[in-house]
Amino acid sequence: MRSLSEIETTAKRASRAAGYSWGIAEEVGKSIRLSELFGFPGIKHLNQYYQNKKKIKFSDIKLINKTNKSNGLSFCPIILGVNFIDQVKNVENFKSCLIEKLAYPLLLLPFLSRSSEIIGKKLLFSFDQSKFLLNFNMSIFSNSWNKEIPILANQVEISFLNNEDNFSDQDWKNLYKLAEDTFVEETDSLKQGAAGAGLTDND
Repeated sequence: MRSLSEIETTAKRASRAAGYSWGIAEEVGKSIRLSELFGFPGIKHLNQYYQNKKKIKFSDIKLINKTNKSNGLSFCPIILGVNFIDQVKNVENFKSCLIEKLAYPLLLLPFLSRSSEIIGKKLLFSFDQSKFLLNFNMSIFSNSWNKEIPILANQVEISFLNNEDNFSDQDWKNLYKLAEDTFVEETDSLKQGAAGAGLTDND
């Protein structure tokens, strides 16, 4: 089994050989490492993308808008991913953004996961029948686990989710009431032993 360090280094060098700058190649290395760590086939999709990139031209999204329409060519997931991380605090104001014709959408996934951590919000990444919930770069939930992920997404939506509790106020009150049984009633002896409550000045 390949180590994560080996995966990152090889992905970075392959990206440089594929024509990207060392800066972008480094970002790709980090993202592929993350993809494999979360159990998604990052190496497989990156390899396929670079093989196709020799024969097919892809378009770049440099400035991300609320709606990003294709000019006929599929968008490059790597340039989109790098720019998404750089622009995420502005893109967040859209609440959601649409992308038409994205090549190898799985390669965008780890960039979005890292973006989720930057802004401290969950992201929902949807295309075709696939959905991915990105949780602050800590975990990824998906309905496409162990399924073949398409190499072209005709319509992609990235939604920024508000941070909300996953429980009701009543559930919280009930649990808090139970927790109160562990509270210790303050007594004179506890006050004497509390930090800073001593009578001796050691200064």
